[in-house]
Amino acid sequence: MAATPIAVITGASSGIGAATARRLAAEGYRVVLTARRKDRIEALAEEIVAAGHQATAYALDVTDRAAVDEFATAFRSLAVLVNNAGGALGADPVATGDPADWRQMFETNVVGTLNITQALLPALTASGDGTVVVLTSTAGHGTYEGGAGYVAAKHGEHVLAETLRLEIVGTPVRVVEIAPGMVKTDEFATNRFRGDKEKAAKVYAGVDAPLTAEDVADTVGWAVTRPSHVNIDLLVVRPRAQASNTKVHRTL
Repeated sequence: MAATPIAVITGASSGIGAATARRLAAEGYRVVLTARRKDRIEALAEEIVAAGHQATAYALDVTDRAAVDEFATAFRSLAVLVNNAGGALGADPVATGDPADWRQMFETNVVGTLNITQALLPALTASGDGTVVVLTSTAGHGTYEGGAGYVAAKHGEHVLAETLRLEIVGTPVRVVEIAPGMVKTDEFATNRFRGDKEKAAKVYAGVDAPLTAEDVADTVGWAVTRPSHVNIDLLVVRPRAQASNTKVHRTL
């Protein structure tokens, strides 16, 4: 009897990461949930197990390379890695942006993805059929005013995924990039504006049906369950109301 395939999801404590964990568990993976907030991922793991699926929680900061390397020792073989940990800070113009915010966004979105991908790539290769998923953003493919720090980080993450695909071609590992547009979750915009819920609400004001975390999780579930010879290089997903990063239909 074949072993249950394992999927590691970073940033699984909320939003897209949590929704992806639920989706992949339902697809038959044993999901390993990682995030800094141990209580959140433990509660999610309990929920998934109660639903009849397999899940474990492991508190992890992907920017801590020593901790990531220790985590990776648990895996001889791994089917899927979903690089979801990341986020945005602030919406300041280049002229006044805080370098500390830029540094933190780069560390989380780019170096964090690098750390966990490097550490787990041997196990993904050993599986004979591994998939690396990188959750970037439409910010990784086009810029907008007030977003340069986040845009720069997501462009870096996009280039990481694109280059990795070139470098490991011929190995049994796929590299999938999924780039969501406007997604309304409980925390993304609120965290970006440091808890200012009024500013966060303005991001989605008048937008009829922005994407949900479950919408994005659906694309992850679909991409990783394609036949092994099929690689979804890049999947851009936006709500119908959003034509580009700067063109959004609002009814106000």
